[in-house]
Amino acid sequence: MSESRRKFLKESTLFTSALLLPSTVSAANERLNIGVIGVAGRGGSNLAAMAGENIVALCDVDANRLGAASKSHPRAQGYADYRKLLDRKDLDAVVVSTPDHHHAPATIRALERGLHVYCEKPLTHTVREARVIAREAAKQKVATQMGTQNHEHPGYLRLVELLETRSIGDVREAHVITDRPGRWWPQGQQSPAGKNKVPGHLSWDLWLGPARPRDFHPAYVPFRWRGWWDFGCGAIGDMAIHLMDPSFWGLKLGGKVRVTSMGPRPQPASGPTWMITKFEFGQRGDLPPVDVFWYEGTARPAAPIAAELPMNGSLFVGDRGRIAIAHGGDPKLLPEEKFADFSGPKPYLPKSPGHHRQWINACKTGSPTGSHFGYAGPFTEIVLLGNVAYRAGQTIEYDPEKMKITNVPDANALLTKTYRKGWKV
Repeated sequence: MSESRRKFLKESTLFTSALLLPSTVSAANERLNIGVIGVAGRGGSNLAAMAGENIVALCDVDANRLGAASKSHPRAQGYADYRKLLDRKDLDAVVVSTPDHHHAPATIRALERGLHVYCEKPLTHTVREARVIAREAAKQKVATQMGTQNHEHPGYLRLVELLETRSIGDVREAHVITDRPGRWWPQGQQSPAGKNKVPGHLSWDLWLGPARPRDFHPAYVPFRWRGWWDFGCGAIGDMAIHLMDPSFWGLKLGGKVRVTSMGPRPQPASGPTWMITKFEFGQRGDLPPVDVFWYEGTARPAAPIAAELPMNGSLFVGDRGRIAIAHGGDPKLLPEEKFADFSGPKPYLPKSPGHHRQWINACKTGSPTGSHFGYAGPFTEIVLLGNVAYRAGQTIEYDPEKMKITNVPDANALLTKTYRKGWKV
C-alpha cells in the first residue's frame, strides 16, 4: 500500500461509515499491511482473524512459535524484537498479543508511528500506562481496539440496553466473579530459586523486555507469567477486563472511586490465590452511587447473591429486580416469574460484524470500534486499581482527573513501574 494511501486511511478515521465517499470505499477494498507481535495463544487466534489482510511481518521471541506461524505466512518477514518490526515503512497496522508487560511498550511505539493498533487485554500492565496509551491514541486519531471479544457479543449488547433503560430500576450493587487463577495458573508464590538453562529457541532477554533482569525459570513461561506482578496482572487483569465490561459500559462507571481489596497476605512477587475487591463509585449524572464487587479464585459472595451469580459472570441488583449473565451468555432477568411477560426495550445498539472485523473496517473506513483505547484506557485503570489496593494493603481513594491516590500517598508508586533502558513508556 502506498504512503499516500496509508495517509488517507489514517485521516479517514475522522469520519464514520455513514459518510463514506467513493475513494473511501476504494480504500475499504484494499488489504491492510499488518504486523503481528506475538503469534501463539491469543496471538494465534488474532493472527487467524486477520487472514484476509496482508500479513507482512511476524514477531515472537520463541523461534519455534515464530517458525510455525511463518509456515502459514511464508511471505511475512520474521522478527524476534518488535522494535525492529516497527521500523518498517510499509505497515498500516499492528496486532499486539504479548504478555501484559509488553503491551504498552509495543503499543505506544506503534501509535507514535501513526499505526492502527489492536492490543490484547488488559490494555496495559499499569494504571499510568493506560492513561499514556489512551492519550496517544486520541492524538494520533488511528483505529484502535482492545481484545475483549465479548464486547460485541449479542448477550452483552442486550445487557447494556437493559441497564441503560433501567429495566430493573436503579442499580446500586453489582457482583462479578471468576474461578481464575484456580487450575489455570499458579499464584501466591515466592520468586523461584535456582538457575536454569534458557531453551535454545527462546530469546530470554527480549522476553523480559522492560522487566528487571533475572535468570530464566520455567515458572514464568509460557503461560504462567500471568500470576507474576512483573509480567502479568493476575486474575483481575485477565478476567475482569472481560467480565466487568458490561458493568463499566452499562453503569457508566467512572469518576472518583474508593477501592478496597482483601485476600491472603500479599506476596511481593505474585498475585493472590483469591481476592475480593469492592469498587465504590459515586453518582454519575442521574445514576445513583453503585458498589461493584469482584471475586476471584476461591472467593465467593454470601447468600443469597451466591445462588444467583453464575460462575464467570455477573449479577446486577436493582430496586425493581436483578439481572444475571454468564460470560458469553444472555442476560436473565430475576425473579423469573416477575419478568415472564417482559420484552424489554426495543434493541437499539448496532449489531457488530465481529470484534476483529470491526477493527479492520475501522482501519479502512474510519467507522467506530466498541473497545477503542478511549474506552479501554479508563476501564483498564479502574480494573488495575483492584491490584493496587490489594498490594497497598489499604483502602485507596483514586482521583482520575489527577491520576492520583489521595489518601495513601505511598500507594501512588504502584500506579507505575520502572523500565529497563530501551523499553520505557
